[in-house]
Amino acid sequence: MGQTLARSVIGGFLWVAAASLLAATAVAQTGGSEGLSPTLSAIKTAHTVRLGYRESSPPFSFLDQSGRPIGYSLELCEAIVEEIGVEVDDPNLRIDYVKVTSDDRIDAVLQNKIDLECGSTTANAERGKRVAFSPLMFVAGTKLMVPKGAAVSGVADLKGRTVVVTKGTTNEQAMHAVDKKLSLGLNIVTAPDHEQSFRMVNDGKADAFATDDILLYGLIARHKAQEYFRVVGDYLSYDPYGIMFRKGEPQLAAVVERAFRKLGSNRDLVPLYNKWFTARLPTGERLNVPISLQLEEAFKAMDDSAGANN
Repeated sequence: MGQTLARSVIGGFLWVAAASLLAATAVAQTGGSEGLSPTLSAIKTAHTVRLGYRESSPPFSFLDQSGRPIGYSLELCEAIVEEIGVEVDDPNLRIDYVKVTSDDRIDAVLQNKIDLECGSTTANAERGKRVAFSPLMFVAGTKLMVPKGAAVSGVADLKGRTVVVTKGTTNEQAMHAVDKKLSLGLNIVTAPDHEQSFRMVNDGKADAFATDDILLYGLIARHKAQEYFRVVGDYLSYDPYGIMFRKGEPQLAAVVERAFRKLGSNRDLVPLYNKWFTARLPTGERLNVPISLQLEEAFKAMDDSAGANN
């Protein structure tokens, strides 16, 4: 991934964050601080924040052995919940975990079924027209998982073969785009979640599974399948992740931004990353994926931004 593109993505996130803070200031100046935005008002009334989680997106959002939602994204969301508690003057907010899928997660936000979506969601311009995103929390890209013995080193080797994608993902769009561009004649099929996509390759019903590289590494590790599958190919998309929430609420956007800046100023973001990506997970496996230069730069920018605002 090029440094120029990385800086562009990071700059875009910082611009959005700055715009959110300015908008929040404008609300306060016009008397909006006397009340709460719709989401924050509903949270204060219910004393509850609803977090959307994914069952099979390790290490971002998945289930432990007891069926409890855990992960990197959920810890970030829990930090946001603490900041919401400060904003609504309720330090004892409850958390209600709501299961979402790649296909219904955006609708869950739009239809007010969840307050924050804590998964592995790409923040792109198209989605930004409908929902809002936190600052950058990860950078991924579409790659392919194939059986270890398969003679596949990239997407061109899959000409005329079956590739599974998870429904409602940017990876689905990326595969259709590369199929058209290279005239590969791919048979692109969908599965409802990453676990079922993985199983389609495992069961021989698909020749490859296309999704974000980090999710492939997570699934392979979770299934202890390093001897059977490998991740191959060039990046077929560039996917910056963010926590998703309702658009058009500057006060909520400012709270989310503030939570990230506090993590940045305390230098908690890199240790939190290492907990989920390099250390052994609560479920026993280890991904050993060191932080990328792009993400480290983004975290440092949040630290610098926090210092400038102190």
